[in-house]
Amino acid sequence: MTLPFAGHPVGARKIEEAKNDEDKIHSAYRFLLADLMPFGRNARIQLEHGGDNQSKEHYETVAYWYGINSPSLVKTDSLQVGDAASESAHVYVSTNASEPYEITSRYEWGPDTIKGQEIYPAQTDHGRKTTGSSEFTMKLESDNRGVLLRRKLDYSFPNQRAEVYIADVHHKAKHLKESDWKLAGTWYLAGANTCVYSNPKDELGATQHIVQTSNRRFRDDEFLVPLELTQGRDAIRVRVKFTPVKIPLFPGQPSPEFAWSEIRYDAYCFVMPKSK
Repeated sequence: MTLPFAGHPVGARKIEEAKNDEDKIHSAYRFLLADLMPFGRNARIQLEHGGDNQSKEHYETVAYWYGINSPSLVKTDSLQVGDAASESAHVYVSTNASEPYEITSRYEWGPDTIKGQEIYPAQTDHGRKTTGSSEFTMKLESDNRGVLLRRKLDYSFPNQRAEVYIADVHHKAKHLKESDWKLAGTWYLAGANTCVYSNPKDELGATQHIVQTSNRRFRDDEFLVPLELTQGRDAIRVRVKFTPVKIPLFPGQPSPEFAWSEIRYDAYCFVMPKSK
């Protein structure tokens, strides 16, 4: 397979099909033009060899970075939901929100343990869930070229969807009119850390509904705020209005709890890189 952005051009499909030693060497490539991976001062990129990273094959890899030595995405603010001081500083208000609750979990990384040794320990954080709307203020750089909002969330609530509205923070938050709010789009994260799969013994066997819940409840999800709602502003008021997608895991399965989860919001401004 040799496609413009990904391919596996070298290597026999099976060892029995190898005509020489070179056929036993596999080579693949991928250009992440549509899956860019932004990073700050450094990035750690790992390849997992086998399901538990225990494969003994010899691997070599090379990565190319195309960029400039100046950031184009700058973090300008962070709201820690559930922290009273942070909520006050960002004028955080949320209707129908729960009291802050503690979550001890992990991100979707590698295995928890290998041969009894813990690799990715659990972390503890605090957040809220809401079935209404949340409002808060985020600081920006006024010469921004748009804003990326990043949310840390509890992925145990499925199909989290919300409408995002932006207002000029120069208006007092308590005196904002409905006409001051501009729709920025829909923020949607499908699925949850609970999934269902079917693995019948026979190829045409009856469908099974095997439900599994992982211990990976932490996720980071992102939303892009368009330039016309942020440029020239050094702060914005954000409204996130929960609009549930009440789809059961499979037909006949009791509906789970639907809610919008908030642990942390970060604001990143797109800026023009500075020449050096």
